[in-house]
Amino acid sequence: MSEILEILMIVSFGASWPFNVIKSWRARTTKGKSLLFLCLILFGYIAGIASKLLNEAYMASFASKWYVLFFYVLNFVMVGADLVLYIRNRRLDKKKNAETLQ
Repeated sequence: MSEILEILMIVSFGASWPFNVIKSWRARTTKGKSLLFLCLILFGYIAGIASKLLNEAYMASFASKWYVLFFYVLNFVMVGADLVLYIRNRRLDKKKNAETLQ
């Protein structure tokens, strides 16, 4: 039961990331985004994934509970994609600022 509740927490928390990635893709700017926030969220997912991999009881039952780790990794990938878009958008912002100064 605790795994189900953990999955519900991860899915609920991660449900917004696909929408956020799409918004970042379309916006083409970093305005309203925080690099620190994205990095802290990524760190949190790394810690969550590491805790699963280091938990002997979880790893002993991994064949039947792999889905819990799957959701951590899925959210990590989504936040990672948003971080990549942040870097792209920051470059676009700098390019746009340089063009307006000329």
